[in-house]
Amino acid sequence: MTKHNEASRRLFLKQAAALSSMMVFPTILTKAMSGTYSPASGLGGANERVNLACVGIGNQGGSDVFSLYNTGFCNIVALCDTDMGAPHTQKVLEKFPDVPRFQDFRKMFDKLANQIDAVLVGVPDHSHFPIAMLAMSLGKAVYVEKPMGRTFNEVELMMKAASKYNVVTQMGNQGHSEANYFQFKAWTEAGIIKDVTAITAHMNSPRRWHGWDTKMTKFPNAEPIPGTLDWDTWHSAVKMHDYNHDFINGQWRCWYDFGMGALGDWGAHIIDTAHQFLNLGLPYEVDPLKLEGHNPFFFPMSTTLSFKFPKRGSMPPVEIMWYDGVNNIPQVPEGFGTSELDPNIPPTSVGKVQPAKLNPGKEIYSKDLIFKGGSHGSTLSIIPEEKAKAMESKLPVVPVSPSNHYANFLKAVKGEEKTRSPFEIAGPLSQVFNLGVLAQQLNTKIVFDRETKQITNNKIANQMLVGAPARKDWEQFYKL
Repeated sequence: MTKHNEASRRLFLKQAAALSSMMVFPTILTKAMSGTYSPASGLGGANERVNLACVGIGNQGGSDVFSLYNTGFCNIVALCDTDMGAPHTQKVLEKFPDVPRFQDFRKMFDKLANQIDAVLVGVPDHSHFPIAMLAMSLGKAVYVEKPMGRTFNEVELMMKAASKYNVVTQMGNQGHSEANYFQFKAWTEAGIIKDVTAITAHMNSPRRWHGWDTKMTKFPNAEPIPGTLDWDTWHSAVKMHDYNHDFINGQWRCWYDFGMGALGDWGAHIIDTAHQFLNLGLPYEVDPLKLEGHNPFFFPMSTTLSFKFPKRGSMPPVEIMWYDGVNNIPQVPEGFGTSELDPNIPPTSVGKVQPAKLNPGKEIYSKDLIFKGGSHGSTLSIIPEEKAKAMESKLPVVPVSPSNHYANFLKAVKGEEKTRSPFEIAGPLSQVFNLGVLAQQLNTKIVFDRETKQITNNKIANQMLVGAPARKDWEQFYKL
């Protein structure tokens, strides 16, 4: 693009945004689009605390608020949630009674942008994108819960924005700063984990939609909107739905329109280190081998997905088999031993993870060794036990993590560390899940061109990489 054309484009966006802002948009979005926003000068030094704005302060978002604050590295300077009257937001509001409160993140930035260094995005999957994009365009660091975005294109744009605006980013897969990360890295570099050809990943605990009527022909009936809830802003760019309690408070994860199901929820805690350190990138094929209870509205009762990745340099092709569903249990290798639920797995919004017939985790098959692992920060073990004992003397020393995931993010904002799950690493991982969810939703095999990032065997699936058009007045976030 020539300088003249780029200048014309920016002028057009500036004029369009200015016109829109008179009707809907806060001033800050107009400034972000026109490039006229001037961020604050930044942190004063290593001892300076990060001024953190928190968008989404209930359930997982609320847990993130406390986890970030408890590092001692940040000040909470703004709280934002579309339902400030909901029971699950009250703990945070009581802890920070004097912090400014907002129901619309756009208004928060409009009023306090120059007082904010970083932003927590702890909202439902479908709302990650606009909040993160506006924050990054304003030069703010972002901590975004997993998965990064609901569509492949949203994640692509988020990766490009992180690079364009040169901001610190972190996706909230907490185990990426715990023992599993450092062990997987050390064992790969030492040649203990090598020549991997297959990975089995599984999450067989009950999910919120299990037991629902899979013959559903329409969305649930409308119910009165709670008086404290900004239902319009809650939707962000997604088309409006009649309010129903099964769309909020974690239930959003059940629906294709809002969430990413078991794969998006748990894949980032189970597959993350293998994806990074085996340099898997994007698959060339995703095949739904089992979709029990498939329907067009919410996720199946059980899913088996095959993800195929090509040869990468000297590393052989890899197939990841994903299993979810209470009775959809993969076969485990001989010498597997017992399946124990790691007590360090953080609680979900509905409490502690319940033990399953096979607990969340993975088995990694290489030419010479088989590795057994759990979720989040759980470390790998070599199986069977006799093989593990034979390998003991060859195992490298694994470094201790210098910071948990939250401290790592804030220290990176302060210039003291680099984030371990930045968008350039977390983005392709999230896009693996985006492709998997498309295969689930359409009940079809997907053939994917890794170079062009296009689906080559299904036009509808290829169009859904971008997703449905953004709702009126929300399309501007896709132009930041």
